[in-house]
Amino acid sequence: MTSPIAQARRAPCSDQSLARGDPMYGTASAGFSWVLLELPGAWGNSAFLHSPTVVDPELGRAIVRRFESAKMRIAAIRKHGRREATRRWRWFVAHSRVGEEAIYSGEVGDPREYLDIALDGTDGALSHDPVVAICAHGKHDQCCAVRGRSACRAIAAEFPEFTWECSHLGGDRFAATMLVLPEGLCYGRVDLADSAGLVRLYREGRLDNRFLRGRTSLPHAVQAAQYFARKEYGDDRIDALHPLSVVHGDGEIRVVLDAESGPVEVVLNEQMSEPLLSQCHARVAGQVRTFTLASITQ
Repeated sequence: MTSPIAQARRAPCSDQSLARGDPMYGTASAGFSWVLLELPGAWGNSAFLHSPTVVDPELGRAIVRRFESAKMRIAAIRKHGRREATRRWRWFVAHSRVGEEAIYSGEVGDPREYLDIALDGTDGALSHDPVVAICAHGKHDQCCAVRGRSACRAIAAEFPEFTWECSHLGGDRFAATMLVLPEGLCYGRVDLADSAGLVRLYREGRLDNRFLRGRTSLPHAVQAAQYFARKEYGDDRIDALHPLSVVHGDGEIRVVLDAESGPVEVVLNEQMSEPLLSQCHARVAGQVRTFTLASITQ
């Protein structure tokens, strides 16, 4: 077990990940449906459970239980920069399944009303704008505070209307992490990219394969297969390379993707990494799943 002193002295987890060259593809958090709830103010380690000045912990627990029991991914959001004088309680419900993408938005007068939002979001308004959420949850991980806030500042300067700070998204070692809804595009290390440029690409229906971790509604193996296919054939369209089949073998996964010029078969090797510390506060090293390319044919 790592001592608190050694933990304080070691390099941030995102710096360690960069030094190791950890692959980001195939690591997007899983989720077909997302609910983002505004919690204006300072967050604790858990935004909903440990932020008593923003939301009563018992109410926060009830909110989380309601949406998670419906198998929805939940995250807190807040606007970047100076806090508004009057607290607002805005919400978004997004469906990210390929071909069924939609996002609904609304606002309530009190956080207790989050318990009454329709689980499918249809008591809100269908939104034609995306939601861009960048993890800036500093109490959860210092890398998200430093890298996430700088990325959020750059994106909000150009797209203030739909840019939000959000709570933990997973993959702290890939900070700054970003989620684009309704498609569920999960990015990493966006502070090292042209952060606002990633959003410009999105509005053109395209993505940057170098920083994409994957799409949250797709299995990790499909996320990885799409990465290798985009790298090989240069197709950067969001609406492309949909999975046709996935077959698991002994340490090997065959993924067939629907490409413009015909199906592409990507064969992946699945393995576990060397033990690593995936978060700044982690005390025990653990292995993570990785994918390598065995072959790709069209």
